[in-house]
Amino acid sequence: MCQVMINVPNAVLFDTHMSTDETTVFARKMVALGYYTQNNISIGYCAEIAGMTEEEFMIFLGQNKVDIYSFDSDEELMRDIQNA
Repeated sequence: MCQVMINVPNAVLFDTHMSTDETTVFARKMVALGYYTQNNISIGYCAEIAGMTEEEFMIFLGQNKVDIYSFDSDEELMRDIQNA
């Protein structure tokens, strides 16, 4: 597993009223969100990066207005609904 270290200026921590632990959690979630939305990495891997369960990560995606369902057409959506 790869580890990445970033430097966050103390002024940012002061301005956001975040502790270093809260900043770490925030950074992990944002990296996972970016991987999911920009690189099509699976929910499972992104949840692992974020330190969340898959269910928690899906809720987090919804809170950030990220749709976990994508359909190429209305017909594909309707087929999926009928097969549910």
